Amino acid sequence: MAGTAGAKNLRYRRVLLKLSGEALAGDKGYGIDLDVVAPIARDIAASVASGAEICLVVGGGNIYRGLMAAEGGVDRARADYMGMLATVMNGLALQTAIERQGATARVLSAIPMPTVCEAYIRDKALDHLAKGRVVIFTGGTGNPYFTTDTAAALRAAEMGCDALLKATQVDGVYSADPRTTSGARRYDRLSYDDVLKQDLRIMDGAAIALARDNRIPIIVFSIKSQGGLAEVLKGKGSATTIDGGGA
Repeated sequence: MAGTAGAKNLRYRRVLLKLSGEALAGDKGYGIDLDVVAPIARDIAASVASGAEICLVVGGGNIYRGLMAAEGGVDRARADYMGMLATVMNGLALQTAIERQGATARVLSAIPMPTVCEAYIRDKALDHLAKGRVVIFTGGTGNPYFTTDTAAALRAAEMGCDALLKATQVDGVYSADPRTTSGARRYDRLSYDDVLKQDLRIMDGAAIALARDNRIPIIVFSIKSQGGLAEVLKGKGSATTIDGGGA
């Protein structure tokens, strides 16, 4: 009941959270740092308790980056499949961390592997969300040549999400990396076309176009700020909104 009451205060009730694999690695830069994953899981569990419906797409760059391997001589399609398998490992780690925080989570993979997790079926995923479970989408789209950004936009459209939340290391979109460029301009709001024309590289072009065509706003915020996810769900906090409007 508390979650239902709290949901009235949410601007975005059903959302897809896109996490990079690197976000799980922390300062190590590779692998899975459980000390980094724990606070992310805590934020997700708290958001579910407030009445939000959360689904996630996680990358695999902290374990294996398909495009880099392809540049090194591995067949591109095979390299991408290897990267997809890395996302399943990350998804299982997130599931464990989220359940330790008291929420229930399910991992669904676009590449069937029934001894490890559930296969992605849209109706099954919708049923999990309706039952208050966190749904973690892994395996990308199940096809090579597509990034996990595109998978995130695709799943957000399929799930009927109110917004796609892009978790980063900074509190929004800047004209340049604020960690290395003094005076970089921060944007409060951008249009999808602004992002594509300025080549801001928040997500790949296919993901931006898919979000635009399905009128799904993209909210870029910092995953490093504890409680930041809850603020974004209320339409508050420091973030950049990408939609049909502009700066």
